Amino acid sequence: MTQENWTSVTDFVLLGFSDRHSLQVLLFLVFLLIYLATVGGNLLIITSVSISPSLRSPMYFFLGHLSSCDVLLTTTIVPLMLRVIIADGETISFFGCLTQFYLFGALATTECLLLSVMSYDRYMAICEPLHYSSLMGTHRCSHLVFWSWFAAFTVMLSTTLQMCRLQFCGPNVIDHFFCDLSPLLQLSCSDTSFVEMQNLLTGGPATFLPLMFICATYAYIFITILHIPTETGREKKAFSTCSSHLTVVCTYYGTLIAIYVFPAGEHSYNTNKIVSLLYTVVTPLFNPFIYSLRNHEIRRVPLVCGGRAERVLPSGSAFGRVPADRWPLRCGLTSWMSARHPDQQPPELGVIAGAR
Repeated sequence: MTQENWTSVTDFVLLGFSDRHSLQVLLFLVFLLIYLATVGGNLLIITSVSISPSLRSPMYFFLGHLSSCDVLLTTTIVPLMLRVIIADGETISFFGCLTQFYLFGALATTECLLLSVMSYDRYMAICEPLHYSSLMGTHRCSHLVFWSWFAAFTVMLSTTLQMCRLQFCGPNVIDHFFCDLSPLLQLSCSDTSFVEMQNLLTGGPATFLPLMFICATYAYIFITILHIPTETGREKKAFSTCSSHLTVVCTYYGTLIAIYVFPAGEHSYNTNKIVSLLYTVVTPLFNPFIYSLRNHEIRRVPLVCGGRAERVLPSGSAFGRVPADRWPLRCGLTSWMSARHPDQQPPELGVIAGAR
């Protein structure tokens, strides 16, 4: 490509919510709290899955990766959005904007693929229970996660490289809080039909084929559950294991469909921003709460770990007086001791006192 074909615009200006001057401080505080809660909640799930022996299963392995994806997705968007809000607009370089666009698209696609992998795991657990342990081993689970991340980042790379070939002659003002595809294409003075077609042919299947797969797997799951005798009580447990995942799928895909399926002309830029907030900020916040509130195994991890640490440590020791909000630290200490001595149960308080 010759030099004159490269963009003449070196940076973009993100307006964010510039039409809400009176709410500037309030919006900053609200989104800051949401960001901290999102990162904290997802990191708590990642930590619980990593250190708790009761969560060593494919379902929680995939959940840990979904939480990691949520942390990265939120971190890609929110810190810059906070700067845009507090500064009433922020300048971002051309390649910085494309980098954010690439990371956001890749992580959003990764989340779609991970949700489909989790539905496959639920299908195997409910519809093929006798073969579940052999088919969903560590090797296969690792491969499913690897290819989800790899495929998403590869798909978005092709679209991003085509975006680099576009000319941007001005204006350079983006009426959004992050670098999304639609506002970038509207600022280009080149023919964007090829980029739009490529995004449709690559991004569309990568986003909506997983949704079709999820619908198909849950159709089989519901048919299987209906054939489970009600007196066994297994159908209630089967529904409970799927309810959290279904809630996340409906929330995430509902917002994606609302903004990307309907034509851009049918809703204003403000509506675009609100819907974009749902799947970039709100959905990653809800995910840890949905899974923790509806899953007793995740809820009981801090309690179980806290109880085990109480038995290991004397009540008068410094660690024994650790408050309840420091349970993850106590749980980590207990897990470390168990790893060092896997054949020994944590000693009771009386044993420790007697050893003194």
